[in-house]
Amino acid sequence: MSNKIAVLFGGKSLEKNISLQSCKAILRALKKLKISAYGLDICDFPIFNLKKYGFTKVFIAVHGKFGEDGILQSILDYINIPYTGSRMLPTAITINKHLTKTIWKAYNLPVYPHFLLNKIDFTEKNYINIKNKCLSLKLPIFIKPNCSGSSLGIIKINSIDKLLMGIEKAFNYSNEILLEKYIQGTEYTIGILNNITLPIIKIDYPGIFYDYNNKYNNNLTKYLCPSDLTQQKEYELSQLALKAWNILNCSGWGRIDVILDKKKSFQLLEINTVPGMTKNSLYPKAAKQYGLSFNKLVLSILNMAR
Repeated sequence: MSNKIAVLFGGKSLEKNISLQSCKAILRALKKLKISAYGLDICDFPIFNLKKYGFTKVFIAVHGKFGEDGILQSILDYINIPYTGSRMLPTAITINKHLTKTIWKAYNLPVYPHFLLNKIDFTEKNYINIKNKCLSLKLPIFIKPNCSGSSLGIIKINSIDKLLMGIEKAFNYSNEILLEKYIQGTEYTIGILNNITLPIIKIDYPGIFYDYNNKYNNNLTKYLCPSDLTQQKEYELSQLALKAWNILNCSGWGRIDVILDKKKSFQLLEINTVPGMTKNSLYPKAAKQYGLSFNKLVLSILNMAR
């Protein structure tokens, strides 16, 4: 029986538009490979009926909530249909930046100081304690939604007077936010495909940090691949990335973001278990440098579906 592939996209997260772009690119590749594939918005299609409609495999292209948080994976496990990427538990962990960093820290991997703030705990009575915690991190700090991607809702706080406004703004994106010591340095990203590290990409962006606009809309953002790292530093980062990946039992394909700080030490930022596959996405750029065309990359990811 020939394969009939469901490329799942959409959802209700703020990354829905990126998901749609990823899906379109994946479908074009599968069409060129003469593989029967259909794009299905998970908000419109009854996922439990995938087998009933003759689908044999799933390519997950849903970013953020429902795609990278273990929910979709648990449904696909339940109906027993092979799918791309990490399993339910690793995705449920890695969507949560605080939990991911807590586990990494327990294994003595490098992460900068941070703490989690829940919207329920954000009260006038508790604000002094929150403020003191931020001061103990030493300004500036970053405020990030704990469970979202594409750098949405990230705010840099340089003055303690701006803290209240920053927290309230971040809570528009998530009920849990991460308050983290600002890391001054150079950002890199490293893709992993079937437990092999892809060429490292250096991200050179204008402005304060690598936000949504710099990722998707700013032509001034540059990506260096190969990176400017020495061979020794590239090896160091590759080993760190694999250790961070395997500790969380991730599998298939994904991407890890890091910063090389001013002391020339790598600091882990986060894992993306369903990286973007758009024309501007970093994962396909690294794969191309590795020698994989976009079509071959899509096929490689699909062949690992289980």
